[in-house]
Amino acid sequence: MVKCVIAEDEALLRRALLAALGKAWPELDVVAECGDGASALEAIVEHRPEVAFLDIRMPGLTGLEVATAAAEASPATQVVFVTAYDQYAIDAFEYGAIDYLLKPIAADRLAATVQRLQARAAAGQTEHAALAELVRRLDSRLPSPRAEPPMSWVTASTGHETRLILLDDVAYFRADHKYTTVVTADGEALLRTPLRELLEVLDPAVFKQIHRSTIVNIKAIASITRDDTGKGMVRLRQRAETLTVSQPFMTLFRNM
Repeated sequence: MVKCVIAEDEALLRRALLAALGKAWPELDVVAECGDGASALEAIVEHRPEVAFLDIRMPGLTGLEVATAAAEASPATQVVFVTAYDQYAIDAFEYGAIDYLLKPIAADRLAATVQRLQARAAAGQTEHAALAELVRRLDSRLPSPRAEPPMSWVTASTGHETRLILLDDVAYFRADHKYTTVVTADGEALLRTPLRELLEVLDPAVFKQIHRSTIVNIKAIASITRDDTGKGMVRLRQRAETLTVSQPFMTLFRNM
């Protein structure tokens, strides 16, 4: 069986792709269905799939960032990008070594992609240089998401008190079941918003996901170290605890 990871943040589109792949490639074993980039990256590192279908735009880590990290963590994985940005992206695929699918996905296009993936796998081909060049081209050509006014504060609860916390004062966010813990220099509070939803509204230039359950404010970082297992440790400026950077995220974190 050929192992596969699918990453698409819209559940209906994810299920549609899964159903289409079931018809186009019955032997494919989908080992993980992911709704965000962080989960996709961790799934690729865990399963080392032969193929990964990555939505280019996802909350938190984009498909481009996942592909960049996966090239180092799982070099045998072939990447297929899924995109709605046809007029911006198609010419970036001129090398032909990396495949893409346009939303909504056409059956004939998917069948052709499957044939190419199978042929490359049989030939033992991996196209790291082409992937790196494609990521560079796509990153510069794709339009930015619609600009929204930057969020500057959140409301969070401490016991019976509701606090207004400026994002500049946040050291990090930590997933807490269905909610999120907001950690500042002087304490913690509970935010009734899941971590995944926060990723869609936080400034990605300031807040970086370093673990499936942790988003850190890079302005709050004092230093980063790496141990022999590949994991990183973040030391904060105004907090005593350290934060773990999971091994799959270290490739991305080095480039921050």
